[in-house]
Amino acid sequence: MIGSGIVERLVKRFESIGRESLEILNGIPHGAALLDSEGRMVAMNAHLEALTGHRSEDVRGIPGDHVVRSRTSIARTLLGDAVRSGAPLSVDSDLLGADRRRVPVRITAASLRHGDPSPSALLLFIEDVSLVRNPDALGQGAVPVPGIVSRSPRMQEVLALLPVMARTDATLLLTGETGTGKDLLAEAVHRASPRARFPFIKVNCGALPESLLESELFGHTRGAFTGAHADRPGMFRLAQGGTIFLTEVGDLPLQLQVKLLTALDDRAFYPLGSSRKVEVDVRVIAGTHRDLEALVAEGRFRQDLFFRLNVLTLRLPPLREREGDVRLLADHFLEQFSARLGNRFHGLSPQALTVLERYSFPGNVRELRNLVEYAASICREQRIRPEHLPAYVVRGAARGRGGEQAEPARPGDDAGEDRSRGGSRLGVLPANATWKDVERRLIMEALVECHGNRGAAAGKLGWGRSTLWRKMKRHRIE
Repeated sequence: MIGSGIVERLVKRFESIGRESLEILNGIPHGAALLDSEGRMVAMNAHLEALTGHRSEDVRGIPGDHVVRSRTSIARTLLGDAVRSGAPLSVDSDLLGADRRRVPVRITAASLRHGDPSPSALLLFIEDVSLVRNPDALGQGAVPVPGIVSRSPRMQEVLALLPVMARTDATLLLTGETGTGKDLLAEAVHRASPRARFPFIKVNCGALPESLLESELFGHTRGAFTGAHADRPGMFRLAQGGTIFLTEVGDLPLQLQVKLLTALDDRAFYPLGSSRKVEVDVRVIAGTHRDLEALVAEGRFRQDLFFRLNVLTLRLPPLREREGDVRLLADHFLEQFSARLGNRFHGLSPQALTVLERYSFPGNVRELRNLVEYAASICREQRIRPEHLPAYVVRGAARGRGGEQAEPARPGDDAGEDRSRGGSRLGVLPANATWKDVERRLIMEALVECHGNRGAAAGKLGWGRSTLWRKMKRHRIE
């Protein structure tokens, strides 16, 4: 919980630095928002963006009650009481999240005065207290999974099934594109199961040649083949009592598919070169990015093994289907690499986030992590900008998701209103557009929408007037 002393120190810090206070919001490990004296949104951090499903730049100037949808009115209750008392005020309430569920929260409000008797702004802290209110909630719904960061309703549906999958010993098949986190989910199922005190063993069925894979899985005896100088137990025996995760099981050779099916049915197998059957008590979780049913139809995967593996199934959605998770994950990875590289970044610029949200991410979360690491490694500024991202990402974002030539999203775009009317008034960007082309388009559209008012256009783009002037000069925009 946020104590009143911490709130007071934060309030003093905000009042002392003025406009730069917006940078502090993302450093607060809870939902946080800055409102003006009339209760309208000025900014909110990534945690609150994930909770509400709204982007900070999209809700600027909107009444706080329309963004933080709670039973407690910010305008009628918190704003007035916090102003009158002059001290931080906390209330227990709830918040309607992006997934349309009510989340128990504690809302703390403090007024900012900047040395003036009348308040100039209101600072909100919003803490998720669902686990405090109900400690058993971890066993009733979506559970936190180490390494998996998500607020997406699609992903929450998957995580909500994790306790069910953990209570049984039935074979589990995890499907989904590469980079979606199947290995993390498999280990989470193991950790939540009664087998958690025993080993979790991971074997990549596509990483080893067939001649070595059988020995890797089932072991061998000394002299079983050339080079077998000693007995080897194999991964199934090493996982005794625990869980073995067969990742990329779709790449398993047909000959080994027969032996795996037998081991699953009999819970026993013969190591290479041995006439002695070995019995094991192991739960099997399999993972693949391939369409096993299509492989069965092509004769490349045994139908009986498919039926044996497909007792329980979970499909992990690709990143492009996880609404709001690109920004959440990008901030999460940037914080990790900031600590590792010893460079304190102030997040990603709105333009860089626009590029990432338009990109299709064929490599999913793994690719996003690598992109953020690349950007953090080459960036020498305090904020990640589009020029710090790989060029192919900017080109892919210009084409749009799914490969269509589309107008890149921009900060403040109202749910694609212009696209619904047939695209941009300035035409469609070419498929080979660079970030220079994208940035010039953003500036031109902001100026058109603001009828040439440079101050309004700069505010729409989230820049200062001098920044807009400098970029207009660079792009030769008169």
